[in-house]
Amino acid sequence: MDRRSFLRTSALGGGAVAASSLAAPAIAQNRRTLTMVTSVPDGFAVFDDAANYFANAVTTMSDGAVTIDKKPAGELVGAFEVFDAVTAGQADIYHSAEYYFGGQHPGLYYYTAVPFGATAQEQLTWYLHGGGKELHDEIGQIFGLKAFLCGNTTVQPGGWFREPINSADDLQGLKFRMPGLGGRALANTGASVQSLPGGEIYQALASGAIDGAEWIGPFADERLGFQEVCKYYYTAGFHEPGSALACSFNRDIWDSLTPAQQSIVENAATATSIWSIAQSNHNNGAALARIQAAGVNIVEFSDDIWDAFGAASETAMNEFMDDPLYAQIRESFETSLKSSSAWLSRSEGEYTRQRNRVLNG
Repeated sequence: MDRRSFLRTSALGGGAVAASSLAAPAIAQNRRTLTMVTSVPDGFAVFDDAANYFANAVTTMSDGAVTIDKKPAGELVGAFEVFDAVTAGQADIYHSAEYYFGGQHPGLYYYTAVPFGATAQEQLTWYLHGGGKELHDEIGQIFGLKAFLCGNTTVQPGGWFREPINSADDLQGLKFRMPGLGGRALANTGASVQSLPGGEIYQALASGAIDGAEWIGPFADERLGFQEVCKYYYTAGFHEPGSALACSFNRDIWDSLTPAQQSIVENAATATSIWSIAQSNHNNGAALARIQAAGVNIVEFSDDIWDAFGAASETAMNEFMDDPLYAQIRESFETSLKSSSAWLSRSEGEYTRQRNRVLNG
């Protein structure tokens, strides 16, 4: 029995629901409702906003022929159980961050973010024009999924800390929340890394269960109240320079859509990424000013800490090179990144430097 068949006949652990509790997609008069499970609670800025934008866009663009019924984390399945729920056919779509499922296939790390990797603009460049989308589909075929990038949180800060990090030695034993390859890299520095769902971070910080955490950015972090429990905020991080979100369909559900409906979904996903990038860029500056006004110290890591991050990241990213598809994805990603960053640094980067010099004196 192949993996796809096995998962469809197996029960999910944890908070997952039994297969019988979710009916097949409702179809009436050429209209259907698809169930989408997500990895965050309702109202989470940026992450849940992207899920809502995508669901509404599909419904509107299809003139109601396809309606997406969003179920937040915990309503049908847990935050980290959405991948298995959709693979097994217990839900139709998930909206999440693919790096949560790196244990399923390490190539998925590249479809959120990797340390010292791509900005949001560079990520979309690779995905849409550098072969990233096609390789994403190769992973999807292994698990009976059809996925698309669907949102982007943009550059993520280094995170929230109870105490300042003055040198790489301060990372030793630090209890810190960070998922993905970034988390694996941070563990290589001596930190004690945890991968908590977004809905559990505040309580872990408030209780002292962890010493610090990264989430999304000032706009989203402020809404969760991290400024109430941590007074050091590092605004530049090594781990997620442009973090993509994704929507992923059960392959049978995807194949049952008409070509027009598939085109609507794909274009709605791309529109969600563009909208999401603009949302973060619009809101983060004002949110950071409010956080600082609330008494939070806005700080940056020293060069020696960045050097430690770099060495630890290289080790983490080399761990999976014996997987041929991972190696192919990494090569494709790095080839695209080298090309696009070379141009952007010479054009947009130089323009921004000169603009700031002229306007700010």
